[in-house]
Amino acid sequence: MLIYAPSKPATSIPVIDLGPTFESGEARARAAYAIHGAARETGFFYIANHRVSSEFVDAQFLAAREFFDLPLETKMKLHMKLSSTFAGYEPIGAQTLDSQDEDTEKAPPDLKEGFHCGLELPDDNPYAQKSIRGLGHNQWPDLTGFREQTIAYHAAMWGLADHVLSLIALSLELSDNWFEPFHKSTGGNLRFIKYPPHPANAAFNQIGAGAHTDWGGITILAQDNAGGLEVQNAAGDWIDATPISGTFVVNLGDLMARWTNGLYHSNMHRVKNNRSNRDRYSLPFFYDPYADSVIEPIPTCVTADHPRRFPACTSAEHMTEMFRRSYGYSPAA
Repeated sequence: MLIYAPSKPATSIPVIDLGPTFESGEARARAAYAIHGAARETGFFYIANHRVSSEFVDAQFLAAREFFDLPLETKMKLHMKLSSTFAGYEPIGAQTLDSQDEDTEKAPPDLKEGFHCGLELPDDNPYAQKSIRGLGHNQWPDLTGFREQTIAYHAAMWGLADHVLSLIALSLELSDNWFEPFHKSTGGNLRFIKYPPHPANAAFNQIGAGAHTDWGGITILAQDNAGGLEVQNAAGDWIDATPISGTFVVNLGDLMARWTNGLYHSNMHRVKNNRSNRDRYSLPFFYDPYADSVIEPIPTCVTADHPRRFPACTSAEHMTEMFRRSYGYSPAA
């Protein structure tokens, strides 16, 4: 049984060593215990010794820089609206992440540009569907080696995400393969983001990525050394997610919070690139349950003292609504 003790405000984000978890059952239990604490306090933690080489990650950052260095007119030919699964280029100002609460004043658009891609699938594959962060229908730039490197990186993140999810399952007193049926053939969505230096003429409250929670299951983030990612703790204070060489940042999304009946946090975070005086790059990998997955509280997270908080919803229903709030149009349009 999980003990529902009150959480305390975190002052830092823990680093969890995954190295032994690829072999030892006891080490997996220890890592699961550490994840349990981090998931309840901030919903964020670093992972080290994850078996993805720094050289491989650096190659993906190089590919991202080469893409963003292309002329704007070339990138616009790959605009995400041209893909049925919204894969492709996202120009600066296309998204407003600080827009999830529709009862508050609309925030200014984010100061970032991006590129989205998902699992490569032929059009006749039943999973190549029209959906948010869908499958197939990628749009690729004419850059030597870009597609091959990105597909390989996507596959590496997919494997790592499955490993992290197995530890999250253990942290909830579930079998380590509990999440597998919800992620069959999804592969996740890989995104490259470029944040220019914060401009002096930015609008009031306009930053690189406005305060938001992630929408799906888990996110695995590679960030460069520019800094700027901030996480809100339980006391409402913002703490730095300082870049740590050789690690990824993992955070939990809204659907994980629903699955855990609010026990685990999908926490607010934001980016303001005002420290380095140069472009900031990041590579988030969003690992979400497949579109038709029904998300409802896990039995181990519901007790008499903590009754069910969320109605059931499908992954697609939630993701589509969050897309509409963030981008200002419906995927069905």
